Amino acid sequence: MQLDTYISDLLYRYDCVTIPNFGAFLTQRVSAKINAENHTFFPPKKIVSFNEQLQHNDGLLANYIADVEKIPFERAKRNIEKHVKSVKAYLIQGETVSYNNIGELILNSEGKTVFEPFYNVNYLTNSFGLSQFEKASVAREDYKVIAETVEEAIPITITHEKRKARPYLKYAAVGLIALTLGGLGFTSYYNSTIEVHNQIAQEDANDQLDAKVQEATFIIDNPLPAATFKVNKQSGNYHIVAGAFRIEANSNKKVNQLQELGYKARKIGANRYGLHQVVYASFETRLEAQQALRNIRRTHNSDAWLLVKNLNK
Repeated sequence: MQLDTYISDLLYRYDCVTIPNFGAFLTQRVSAKINAENHTFFPPKKIVSFNEQLQHNDGLLANYIADVEKIPFERAKRNIEKHVKSVKAYLIQGETVSYNNIGELILNSEGKTVFEPFYNVNYLTNSFGLSQFEKASVAREDYKVIAETVEEAIPITITHEKRKARPYLKYAAVGLIALTLGGLGFTSYYNSTIEVHNQIAQEDANDQLDAKVQEATFIIDNPLPAATFKVNKQSGNYHIVAGAFRIEANSNKKVNQLQELGYKARKIGANRYGLHQVVYASFETRLEAQQALRNIRRTHNSDAWLLVKNLNK
């Protein structure tokens, strides 16, 4: 039973998902942050943690499994109990238990369960589609530095006596600096004006070309019949995973097999473990994906599971 899929689904809507007689996964909202050193923006998110003290069965997980798999509530509880026994056995043997898109569990030397969360999924629905990004710092011109540079490049030495005799040299120096700064400002303004002019001219040329193409008439003596092509482009953030393969050739073979069966199968890249993932199809909404997942589990592959991932990131 893919229990991690059900837990992951519930974490989008609830702050606490309890596995009876084992522990609970909790989410805590964290505000958006900005790292001033590397100019990185982090959107608001939910951080997942685990508390093995919370083991009371609130019925949330069992009810959700019963609803998705269309099985009785008591049967769903028994399936969870089997899963818990299996997980505890793995932990006692020193194995690491991984819950996809949630985190990893392991026992420490004191027999306590230690949880290490994954950060590839943001369970805060208000931040859906947001990701961290870096922004370069704003470069500002310091005209004081420019003026000092000009003074160093064109030194004017006037003694006290000469300044009395020829005061116009003082004004000439000031005027020279002002002209230099003005020249720099004018050059910058001129260059920006040229760029705007060129852009407008390019847009006008494109408009004229589009108009000519639309007005053009082509006469063909033996026209070919019109052909219509329908291209179905896979999109959506909800993917039904058929398997993950260490060897890429095996993933290609799996895609061909599923496509021959009528599925819109494709590869969606490698996961964090370097395995090539193959999906049956991708869907725009969670409801469509869950309906298709139930049908695939019933008719073709009981181990198929739902992956929520934005492939455009």
